[in-house]
Amino acid sequence: MYRWEITRAALAQRVFAIVRSETYDEASATADTLLSAGITSLEISLTTPFALEAVTTLTRELGDDAVIGAGTVLDAASARMAVDAGARFLVSPSLDAEVIRTGHRYGVPVFPGVATPTEMVRALELGADALKLFPASAHQPSWIKDVRAALPQAPLLPTGGVTIESAPEWIAAGAVAVGMGSALSEGDRDTVAKRAADLLARLADAAPDRLAPDGTADPYGV
Repeated sequence: MYRWEITRAALAQRVFAIVRSETYDEASATADTLLSAGITSLEISLTTPFALEAVTTLTRELGDDAVIGAGTVLDAASARMAVDAGARFLVSPSLDAEVIRTGHRYGVPVFPGVATPTEMVRALELGADALKLFPASAHQPSWIKDVRAALPQAPLLPTGGVTIESAPEWIAAGAVAVGMGSALSEGDRDTVAKRAADLLARLADAAPDRLAPDGTADPYGV
């Protein structure tokens, strides 16, 4: 797929899950629980031991049934290793031009971290496919609405401190998707499944359909 197609697929549910664990086995179990709950897009944070092995395994086993990315990608070397491991998208808490260039060199979309309008504009100039607003806990959803009045072309992904309750508010304010970690994945399979189903329904209701050129729903559209 082209980068824009991967981006659309990764953000189609208006949420991507973040898996950050202390062990490989814990990360695998969390990913399995989220995928079983119906989440189709998740990132494995490179702070997790053997994260790249987890990316490779999930990508190989799931094929096109889910979009698996790598998170906490801080430099070009990490970006290249994540791409080689099979990551379909790269996410970073910071803005690094070499991470974006490396991802794009191999056809992989990159969502760098931004915290200010100045960083948003810089990220767009560098070709970022979407912008991870991090940490979202430093802002309110209304802040995105104000920013997008001046930067309507900025596809924002609030991450860090987003809750089940606040996620629909971020989408209603203009975010294209939200990133969620333990707020989404905590609990047993039944708990996560019910939470995910409720969240996906609320996110779908929070924003009007944005249409792609072919007339299909496109949550990535801004």
